[in-house]
Amino acid sequence: MTESALSCSRRTFILGTATTFAGAFLAACGTSPNNEVAATEVPVGSAVTLDTVIIAQPTEGNFVAYSATCPHAGSRITKVEGDTVRCLNHNSVFKISDGSVVSGPAETGLTSATLTQNGDQLSATTE
Repeated sequence: MTESALSCSRRTFILGTATTFAGAFLAACGTSPNNEVAATEVPVGSAVTLDTVIIAQPTEGNFVAYSATCPHAGSRITKVEGDTVRCLNHNSVFKISDGSVVSGPAETGLTSATLTQNGDQLSATTE
């Protein structure tokens, strides 16, 4: 191997460092959403919002899940108000019991998510 093949120029060092940093940053940004919660953390008659889903317990022991994406304009639903959830972008309100619209501008209800229970842990995924 020649001496030039072993040397590291300033440009090569900066490029290599930047590439390593960018890869680590993108890997951190690409983590899976947290869509898991303990069943005991979901109040009866209410819901919790997670990264991409809403998990609700309309009646004791009955759990349901919906996408947290508002069907009106695609904003993330983040507000739980008792037995409803609200999209703060345009104030559409949905029932946690069946995902139906209480008030718009949304014209369609929430999209159901697949709910899985493993012991006390609940997790949901959107299709």
